[in-house]
Amino acid sequence: MLLMSGLSASLLSACGGGNLDADQPPTPHLASVDNFRDLAGAAAGYPTVDGKQMRRGAFYRANVLTLSSADAATIDKLGIATVYDLRTPGEIARTADILPGGAIVQTFNVLGTEDFLAPAFDSAGAATAFMEAQARAYVTGPAQRASFGALLTHLADGAGAQLFHSSAGKDRTGWVAALLQSIANVPLDVITQDYLLSSVYLAPSIQTQIETLRAQDGDAIATVETPFLNVQESYLQAGFDQVQANYGTMTNYLTQGLGLAQSTIDLLHSRLIT
Repeated sequence: MLLMSGLSASLLSACGGGNLDADQPPTPHLASVDNFRDLAGAAAGYPTVDGKQMRRGAFYRANVLTLSSADAATIDKLGIATVYDLRTPGEIARTADILPGGAIVQTFNVLGTEDFLAPAFDSAGAATAFMEAQARAYVTGPAQRASFGALLTHLADGAGAQLFHSSAGKDRTGWVAALLQSIANVPLDVITQDYLLSSVYLAPSIQTQIETLRAQDGDAIATVETPFLNVQESYLQAGFDQVQANYGTMTNYLTQGLGLAQSTIDLLHSRLIT
């Protein structure tokens, strides 16, 4: 039975418990795909509000799969059967995945556009507002809802370990991770902490991008662009607030918004927990 019937006004602090040790690295660590991690977290897997734990080794999340030869050898040992690429055709054309051995790829263009390029912002506040609007569109956009619904259905039905990713593995991927963890009944404070870990795992990459922006365009531009490069709690909050505004409950969003059958949600739940 899913414990997702209602959302409080402060969605991300509604559920206590389930401490997350942010110092634990992802398993395994891939230097060339720095936001690769197990959806279930480190150690024994994230706890659920009903006393269970998430199953490790079932679902992985990542940024674009620019695997080095060493990391390819490592990821090949995980038995990943399917890779789900959430990027636009333009993003895929610029940076192709290096797939784990034996894996097939399926694409879900979540944004529903031919390409995605970072817009120009005139302030850090504008960049933050853009990211929050993007999170809300995951709930309201027809293309986004159709793609997320199809993806979750494939994740429920797929055999073997599965991996989903976007470009940085933090926004589109972060929303999918939050949905799956919600289905697993992971406490919302843990879901939030896991979402924010993208800024930890991507920190060297983010710092390099900021330094490049600073060298090319100056300190002001680097400051303005920073909210686009990292994740903030307000981004996830915006998405969950939109779920509450449009659907009232997470279950309604999954069934009415994404078109999932209850049997699909139940199957995902069984695959997500031990």
